[in-house]
Amino acid sequence: MVFIIAEIGINHNGSLDIAKNLIDVAISAGCDAVKFQKRTIEKVYSKEILDSPRDSPWGTTQRDQKKGLEFTVSDYKKINQYCKSKKIPWYLSCWDVDSQILMRQFKTKYNKVASAMLVNEKLLKIIAEEKKYTFISTGMSTMGQISDAIRIFKKYDCPFELMHSHSAYPMKIEEANLKVIQTLKKKFKCDVGYSGHESSAYLVCVTAVVLGATSIERHITLDRSMYGSDQAASLEPIGLMRMVKDIRTLDKILGDGRKRIWESEIPAMKKLREILA
Repeated sequence: MVFIIAEIGINHNGSLDIAKNLIDVAISAGCDAVKFQKRTIEKVYSKEILDSPRDSPWGTTQRDQKKGLEFTVSDYKKINQYCKSKKIPWYLSCWDVDSQILMRQFKTKYNKVASAMLVNEKLLKIIAEEKKYTFISTGMSTMGQISDAIRIFKKYDCPFELMHSHSAYPMKIEEANLKVIQTLKKKFKCDVGYSGHESSAYLVCVTAVVLGATSIERHITLDRSMYGSDQAASLEPIGLMRMVKDIRTLDKILGDGRKRIWESEIPAMKKLREILA
């Protein structure tokens, strides 16, 4: 069955209430997990970038904006408790070593390598040594860079799954290039999912499943008109529910690939093949 991840990311806009509402949306839709992200702002961005101007609800600099979107450890303790009470797994993509080590306290079941971090070998080693099942997004990456990342995970005997992705927010659907899912499967002989950032409906995700995607990660939002750079590339609650419903139907349609004679075929077989006898 396709593993469906509701990517909350930073679409909570720094609000625990919004985060909890999005967790509820994911559960109602039938998602298998919810995902957030964690960054140590000063480690990920240069002082020049952080000091540059950017208007936001939290201030007038990039630093104000990015700090406003970050949850604290205390916040994540509340999210952890909320997800446990709702019986849905949660996990994060950490963008720096300090964040990855800090978040180990929550003992989440999965890890995620964001496309931006695929070339950060130090971070990849820290993630891989945890030996948790890890989703690795491949946006902005060459086959050589993907191969280098995989080498690290194999060295640490850490289970992983690649995710075909495109790192524009939103992505143009003519650049989806979903056949890469099959290319990655053939090249690396592993499961391959799809992490979508398109602004259109969920057709791209459904098509990815038809092409063999084993997981689907999709940004979600309460309202695409809300503040935030990821909101326009997200699904609202109704869209998420429809996507999950269609993917679950596809799971049934695609089956397991094993040829069999179904019990429901036997009456017809007896009748029609008797004609040939």
